[in-house]
Amino acid sequence: MSAHVPETSTSSLKGWLGVAAITASLFVFLTTELMPVGLLTPLSESLDISVGVAGLMVTAQGVAAGLGVPFIVAWTRRVDRRPLLTTLLAVLTLGNLVTAVAPNYPLILGTRLLMGFASGVFWAIGVSMAMRIVPERHANRAAAVVMSGISVATVVGIPLGTVIEARTDWRTTFGIWAGLSVLVLVAVASLVPSMPSRNAVSVREVFGLPVRNGQLRTVLFVVVFFVLGHFGAYTFVRPYLEDTADASSGFITTVLIIFGVGGAVGNFVAGHTVNKNLRGTFVTGLVGLLVALLLLRFVGNGELGAVVALVLWGLSFGVVQLSQINMTLASAPDTFEAAMSLNTMAYNTCIALGALFGGLLVDHIGVTSVLWFGMALAAASLLLRLATGRAAKTRADAPEDDLAPTVG
Repeated sequence: MSAHVPETSTSSLKGWLGVAAITASLFVFLTTELMPVGLLTPLSESLDISVGVAGLMVTAQGVAAGLGVPFIVAWTRRVDRRPLLTTLLAVLTLGNLVTAVAPNYPLILGTRLLMGFASGVFWAIGVSMAMRIVPERHANRAAAVVMSGISVATVVGIPLGTVIEARTDWRTTFGIWAGLSVLVLVAVASLVPSMPSRNAVSVREVFGLPVRNGQLRTVLFVVVFFVLGHFGAYTFVRPYLEDTADASSGFITTVLIIFGVGGAVGNFVAGHTVNKNLRGTFVTGLVGLLVALLLLRFVGNGELGAVVALVLWGLSFGVVQLSQINMTLASAPDTFEAAMSLNTMAYNTCIALGALFGGLLVDHIGVTSVLWFGMALAAASLLLRLATGRAAKTRADAPEDDLAPTVG
């Protein structure tokens, strides 16, 4: 079963160009949100703050993206999606520009908070927009194309930001991303058709979904544990490698690219396995993530060990990421945007909390502690998925795996 997305009158070529514009939107939103991951050390040195405090840049944007999205999506439920997306991109552009020139850290933190609201709304509406502007038979492929923007961001965007910072400074990096955001805004305005909102859902109905829908509720808990663990550790990859492996800026850039390539491969592999065994794909990805963190802890003090660990970590993240999106869509196919807004709330809030908890651990215990934090939360997600997945298999209605929409 897959979410029903009515076919529109948009021509095939223009529809796919619109999908490309939405994918580019995901790229600039995600790279902006996670850019500080590769810049924590220069940011902390330039602004005279600790690495943990610098990590709050990720926290602030994640908190806003997570907590604000169900309300904003519901309040804008009758707004045409094209002007809504261009407005979100305008906020992103202005936020990157302010970050590039801000004279102090509090202004940067406040700006990231505002940018988070725009980011969260995009995550809730972007995939469904892409699915609506191509013929219905290609809707799920359009969703997969948009989600590939995650891999592009991790392979190209975040490492590119690190390279730009190494050659210039972190302010120039955010200034360039402001320019990229403008270009994407123009592309969306030109290529995405007018798109009246569908399946309007009120705030009360949005928050009532997990109360009525046990499968969605379970998925959201699984996502919470996985994202807390992953981002609690990943946010501090750079200082961890600098501290334990005496890694240079060039090596860190390389391993971030390697992580992104692994994510792209994992995304591709999962695209072919989620429909055959959604639960098995997700479980395999989580096991790989746990093994990767163990490798990074015990053999990551050398360059070869770090590379092996980051390859496996990226591959596993790509598998888990696509699996959890499919799990969310499968659990509530008839309330697509509402379910995605709750997923976005859980996901981005946990990005924020993961960065916050990781920063506290780094500042008070040491950078190695974030890996143990990541392993503990990933293990909790794995155990919950194993327990609830087994129960789901015994239900009289359709098995969970049969509910996964086709992706890829």
